[in-house]
Amino acid sequence: MVRPKTHDEALRQRLIHRAAATVFDRGVAALSLRQLAADVKTSTTAVYSLFGNKAGLLDSLFQEATRLFVAHLGAVQPTADPADDVVRLGLAYREYALANPHLYGILFSDPATRFGAASREDSGGDAVETYRPLVDAVRRGQEDGRFTGHAAAEAVALFCWGTAHGLVSLELAGQEAPGLTAEAGYERTLRAVVEGWRVPAAAV
Repeated sequence: MVRPKTHDEALRQRLIHRAAATVFDRGVAALSLRQLAADVKTSTTAVYSLFGNKAGLLDSLFQEATRLFVAHLGAVQPTADPADDVVRLGLAYREYALANPHLYGILFSDPATRFGAASREDSGGDAVETYRPLVDAVRRGQEDGRFTGHAAAEAVALFCWGTAHGLVSLELAGQEAPGLTAEAGYERTLRAVVEGWRVPAAAV
């Protein structure tokens, strides 16, 4: 089979997704640029041309996982009900994880031990961006009196995010208890957590 000679965005995406699957399944040590090129039916020259080296490829994995995640949550348009928006963001969170398990795994891996100094320096800002829509929704809810203002919007968002992350991670890892599924109670649990941060209706 003739190997593609055009080092375009389509090839870059194929390399990223294949590399993400390898790192997710077997770790960074298992990622060989030569084998990656062979798997995607291109040349190692193409890999070096697009990413520079292995460190550049690993950084690109993290950046692409972040970009797609932020874009997916960003597609959840705000409504007049910030509390419901928080739930909808949680549903979008799970959708992304199930559709892109390898990139999701890369996104929440430890950059300090798996991706090198460049990712380590950038990961703090990336983490803020990943849940900014959630913080914004909580803040809107606090401003219109629907959410308690006794905790910072970032704190409320973190607790909601932690609930979604925990359930999704259990689901992806297949670590749910026998006979139980995270999917069955996922939305109901999100709504219960959001309800816990609401201001009682009589006080609004």
